[in-house]
Amino acid sequence: MTFTTRFAPSPTGPLHLGHAYSAVHAHDMARAQGGTFLLRIEDIDQSRARPHWEEQIYEDLAWLGLTWDGPVMRQSDRMPHYEAVIDKLWDKDLLYPCHCNRRDIQDALAAPQEGAPIIGPDGVVYPGTCRNKPRLPNHMTAVPTDCALRLDMAIACGTDIFERLIDAPEGGHDIAYFEEYGNGTDTPKGTISFTPEEIQRTIGDVVLARKGMGTSYHLSVVLDDAAQGITDVVRGEDLFEATRIHVVLQKLLGLRTPRYFHHSLIRDAAGKRLAKRDDARAISKYREEGASPADIRAMVGL
Repeated sequence: MTFTTRFAPSPTGPLHLGHAYSAVHAHDMARAQGGTFLLRIEDIDQSRARPHWEEQIYEDLAWLGLTWDGPVMRQSDRMPHYEAVIDKLWDKDLLYPCHCNRRDIQDALAAPQEGAPIIGPDGVVYPGTCRNKPRLPNHMTAVPTDCALRLDMAIACGTDIFERLIDAPEGGHDIAYFEEYGNGTDTPKGTISFTPEEIQRTIGDVVLARKGMGTSYHLSVVLDDAAQGITDVVRGEDLFEATRIHVVLQKLLGLRTPRYFHHSLIRDAAGKRLAKRDDARAISKYREEGASPADIRAMVGL
């Protein structure tokens, strides 16, 4: 199978050195293996996405000397695909409506309980406030659009397909115990294995459709990787733990699980990872100051 990876930025601000590191890393890995490097614009959050930031993404990548294969995929063009999957999960009673806001969740977590709240890939693990509220079976109601939709992880972990794969004997599947890599090398960074109980405890009921958006990062990235035939995901180590969510969704939806390479992050002098508000480290600013693509590669250690 041809090595196929992607760079998937959001057009919500300027690309910075961290983006350059990830894009160059993925591009070089694909070219070295005679594979395919794709570009995807992750613009499901239309409240923050801006056309001029998208145009600058193309300009910055071209200036860095990166070329991508085939047309650019834009998530905003794929909303019907996300909605169709939400409909299927809803009809299977795998989703439930959640009207909690951040304050509601914090108040629920502040109630007397054993132990401190568990922090998962999306922050504190949702306490399940809306999970057990009385409601009609999903197949008797339309998919609500006035609230978030959460994956009922207890039901998901009890489905036959998920249970079969998780309980498979060692060597039977490459799903319950897949390898993660760091720094783009062949040195294993670690292997994540999990049980249904661990998933429920440490991840909980993740949001698959946000109010006013119709999807979420977790759902769209899984569906887009499958649609683009991604064999190898190259991304930052900050998404290392979120990979478990993506594997769960891949198994529920019958999608292939790619290999994951999680590279280290570019950080500032204080050790904090770069964000889009760090305009001083924006690629466009370095360009204006006379830096060359080779200078950028040197700055990020590539």
